[in-house]
Amino acid sequence: MPSFSVTVNGTPRVWNEADGDLPLLWALRDRLALTGTKYGCGVGDCGACTVIVDGEAARSCQVPLSALAGRRVTTIEGLSEDGGHPCQRAWLEEDVAQCGYCQPGMIMEAAALLGRTGARSVSALEAALATHLCRCGTYARIRRALRKLAPGDR
Repeated sequence: MPSFSVTVNGTPRVWNEADGDLPLLWALRDRLALTGTKYGCGVGDCGACTVIVDGEAARSCQVPLSALAGRRVTTIEGLSEDGGHPCQRAWLEEDVAQCGYCQPGMIMEAAALLGRTGARSVSALEAALATHLCRCGTYARIRRALRKLAPGDR
């Protein structure tokens, strides 16, 4: 079995003798104990497992280790050391989470868009999160948090 070198949250990691088909989700959760990335549906539909790969949002349940050699992955744990990323702050200020299970994926999706484009458009943020599912239905709070990220776009 091959080895895969990936930078996760700024730290180089090597998965020796790893199955190249192993989804990133399970490598993060089971091998690195980064449990902020959640298992939701396993088919990339719900968004709970979203991480950032080289600046782009990615559903980690659908990304095999073999596709990550030499790439950079950021999880919710690596977004900021103190929870001070603007997306994290907006979510906390608006008390978005009810159960909180889906929220790391949503935050990562919004952070990827903001990091990639610097976009400060509520409509762009809402479009990016349109495929994320919140089982508790806190969509009104999510929209308020997104408005905090795009203060000039009411």
